[in-house]
Amino acid sequence: MLLLAAALAVCAPGPRAHCVHDGDTVWIEGEKIRLQDIDAPELNGACEYETRLALLARDRLIVLLNSRRFEIARSGKDRYGRTLAIIHWGGRSIGDQLVAEGLARTWSGRREPWC
Repeated sequence: MLLLAAALAVCAPGPRAHCVHDGDTVWIEGEKIRLQDIDAPELNGACEYETRLALLARDRLIVLLNSRRFEIARSGKDRYGRTLAIIHWGGRSIGDQLVAEGLARTWSGRREPWC
């Protein structure tokens, strides 16, 4: 699926259709998508460092998604019902870009502490 990246912002409370929740979860056309190739810090982090990094990751993901067209490669659902996918732009995973910038980690198959 090829989309024009535009008008994505931080998710507000209430119904979500087209927004970024955090560094690895987005809503696109009402579909909740989890970036399966990375682990980003949580907004309600266990320490101040994790929370700060989570905000940076979320805000950077918004910039990346709004910067150009992207493709969503879906691979199924997780136990929470989110679509698992890798989002690509410019021939590269957006998750890999966040990892390269130190805002996320490559997904190892389990959550690891940030603090």
